[in-house]
Amino acid sequence: MKNLKFTVLALALCSTMTQVSAAPSAEEIAKLGTTLTPVGADPSGNADGTIPKWSGATNKPVGSWHYGMNRIESWGNKDEKALFVINAANLAKYKDKITPGQAAMITENKGYEMRVYPSHRECSYPDFVLDNTKKGVTKSKIAANGWALEEADLPGVPFPLPKSGIEAMWNYIMRYQGVGIWWPDAYTTVSPKPGTTAGIVTRWDQMAYFPWGKKGTNSPASVNGIQQGFYYGFTEPVALAGQKLIQTYYFDKDVESFYYFTGQRRVRRLPSYAYDAPLIGFENQYPNDGLFMYYGNPDRFNWKIVGKKEIYIPYNAFPSVDLRHKAVGQAPFVDNDVRRYELHRVWVIEGDLKKDARHSVSKKVFYLDEDTWLAAVAEDYDSSGKLWRNKEAGIMPAWEINACENATLDYYHDLTNGRYVTDSNVLGGGKDTKFLSDTSEDKRFSMNFYTPENLRSISER
Repeated sequence: MKNLKFTVLALALCSTMTQVSAAPSAEEIAKLGTTLTPVGADPSGNADGTIPKWSGATNKPVGSWHYGMNRIESWGNKDEKALFVINAANLAKYKDKITPGQAAMITENKGYEMRVYPSHRECSYPDFVLDNTKKGVTKSKIAANGWALEEADLPGVPFPLPKSGIEAMWNYIMRYQGVGIWWPDAYTTVSPKPGTTAGIVTRWDQMAYFPWGKKGTNSPASVNGIQQGFYYGFTEPVALAGQKLIQTYYFDKDVESFYYFTGQRRVRRLPSYAYDAPLIGFENQYPNDGLFMYYGNPDRFNWKIVGKKEIYIPYNAFPSVDLRHKAVGQAPFVDNDVRRYELHRVWVIEGDLKKDARHSVSKKVFYLDEDTWLAAVAEDYDSSGKLWRNKEAGIMPAWEINACENATLDYYHDLTNGRYVTDSNVLGGGKDTKFLSDTSEDKRFSMNFYTPENLRSISER
């Protein structure tokens, strides 16, 4: 399936774009908000009507939704039925609109299917994010090192008219998620080894803080070069409960990581806790930069824009955050009824490992939704060039911040050993992921919280 034919919709020159960028022309900029959406997408539908026109705004909930309510119950299309199902019997019919990883999931997992629903293009961003996107388009700049984000008007899409793969990746990395996100009670699972029944289930509390996400106009320099603060604390199982991590991510240098080990009652610096270093607690199945599809600095890969393509991606993935649904993690794959697919246009971005860089992955491929720049599907290839992991993260509205997000169950399937990881998993639980547009009254959302001194003060066990 590695040579699966792609139907490229973008300009042919996209296939040769590398790290070198050129500023967009005045004529191109004038298209934003006119013949293009404010973030650079094509607002028109496709020729056969299977992709609709862009609606111009983020979907609104039905009724008086508020955080704490089950999101799916307030979605106006919750009763939609699948148009058709893609499975092993009809895979050939749809091969041009699925990715190599998706095709491998179908061929290698008996019973695996993709249920396809009507497509909806009801995703945008708040007006102040769109304003920053338009006025910042001539300011955004990649640093001389070829990968760091040096200048941008934030929160906003730094490069709505990307000229290189690294620009497209920064559009995803800098996606607007409010000022902070709180996962008050969620799970990460690792499925059992083939032939066994014992997988891994961890429970945790987690927060991410984006100092540049405040309403207004910010820049990397105005927030002291800090991309985000990150906190993670295990609550289950007993062997891991009490262990905690804090990190500071930067726009132009390596992440700083500190970890509290309960057995030692000490906070330790983790000098190399990034890239493909395995996350603690998951049997080497979950690399650091696998978080949220891609996490951390994009400096070890040469990124290029391959083009645009129509594919089926997890979208309006409300079933994957249905608090009433049973948890996943025991079957050979994530339940068919948790995953929901729609046809959308995506940017296809490839990253090839630099010759002087070390990483267990030789190539990464991302499929970024054109309306949001969110990564919906991705693939990892091993050192021999063989397809290794299929990765998916559903897109859906986060009504509390008037934007769409990867606010759903993330799913990473290892095609070599048959195991998979689910993350940001709230299925069967009672508390949802919360996106925050204002954190002024919460001391956890300031950089003073993301320090080793504070980690010592909040760690007891």
